[in-house]
This record gives sequence, C-alpha cells and structure tokens, in this order.
Amino acid sequence: MAELAAPAFLETGAGRRLAYHRLEGTGPGVVFLGGFMSDMEGTKARHLEAWCQTRGRAFLRFDYTGHGQSSGRFEDGAIGDWAEDAEAALTALTEGAQIVVGSSMGGWIALLLAKRRPEKLAGLVTIAAAPDFTEDGYWAGFSPEERAALLGDGQIAVPSDYGAPYIITRRLIEEARDHFILRTPLSLALPTRFLQGTEDDAVPMERALTLLSHAQGDNLSLHLLKGADHSFSSPSALLALEEALESVFAALASRL
Repeated sequence: MAELAAPAFLETGAGRRLAYHRLEGTGPGVVFLGGFMSDMEGTKARHLEAWCQTRGRAFLRFDYTGHGQSSGRFEDGAIGDWAEDAEAALTALTEGAQIVVGSSMGGWIALLLAKRRPEKLAGLVTIAAAPDFTEDGYWAGFSPEERAALLGDGQIAVPSDYGAPYIITRRLIEEARDHFILRTPLSLALPTRFLQGTEDDAVPMERALTLLSHAQGDNLSLHLLKGADHSFSSPSALLALEEALESVFAALASRL
C-alpha cells in the first residue's frame, strides 16, 4: 500500500490545528466533509480528489478536530466545534463559492454551512445526510439506564460496526441541540442533490425522505440507490456521486 502524502495544516482562530489536502484548480471547487469518527483518507474523499484532478478543478479535504491527523481528542468535540472547523477551512482554504459534499454527519455540517455561509456555497451534495442524529438516533435510542449513565458519568461507550466503540459524551448530545436542522426552517437556494442507499443501516432511507420534504428550494432532488449501504463506496455508488456533482455543475452553468 502506497504511503499517504503528508498533509498541510491550518491553524484556526479557535486554536485548532486542522490537517488538510488541497488541489489547485478552477472554480467552483469541491469541498468534502467527512462523517462522524471518519477521516479525509476514505474512499469517497480520495475518489472525488481524483475526479477533480482529472478535470482541473479545485478540491479540498480535511480532518475535523479530534479526527484523523488534526489536533485534539475526538471525545472533546461536538457538532458546533466541527462546524466551526468546516467554516474555518472553507474560509481560509478556498476561493469563491464551492460545491460542498457532505457525508453522513458531514451532511449535517454542510447544511449548517448552507444556512450560515450561503455566499460560500455554489451547490450542495449530501450522502446519507444525518442531521440531528445525536438526538433522533443516539438520545432517542438510549434506554433510561443509558441516559442516566450519560448524564451522571458524562459519557458512555456505544458499539460501532466500524471498529472500537464510539464514546458518546453528554456535551455531544446537549451541544448539538443548538444546531438542529430538521426543527427549524431550511431554505436551500442552490442546486442540491441528496444521495441515499436503500440498505443503509445507520441512516434509514426514511430520513432522506424527511430531509427532502423539510427542505425548501427550487432545485432539490433525492437519488435513492438500491442496495447501497452507509459507506456509499461501491462502484455504482461512486458513479452516482459523480453524476450528482455533474448535475450540480450543469445547473450552475445553466444560470450563466
């Protein structure tokens, strides 16, 4: 296996050190936002980088605080922190409006960016977007005993299909309530493509339908890929991701 290239680092105003890889190229560029406990070396991020490189298009991937090669501990982070990281990277490392691709938790963060920094987003693609998952997934699914342990001890360990248990902290649950997407109006005045696998066991297909129904905009669509799982990294899933990006670029070109 080839050795991974060393990242560059961005020192943010919040005192965090974010690892990133950036391709120079034409705009609008593409920015990839990874998921919960994932990093920028995953299949989708690397595939998009190669896709952009062959087209001479700018591309950015990075690790949130406590993820991958960035500073900090995962269990100290929360949705607001990671959204701040994404905004800092978008501001400091890109020129002009970007097409943001958010996977799972990255979809939640991408939607927050669309609300907070609309001038920096030209288009949006989400993959198994998981807005409000801390409340509607974890908290709603905890037993009374688990909730008591979380509130009393400040954290609990939750089994994961991807390796070691996830440490879910009280701060993660409570801080996320300031950043909900599905409980406040969501206007997306930009080309938006939601992607979702029908065999996703982490983010149910119904969640994608809820998001599509909740969002308001004149250029929104949902692509359900039969058989795709949460990783959305099979050849057919990666092709669907490329097609979603091409659709966004085409929509932007039609506005010129």
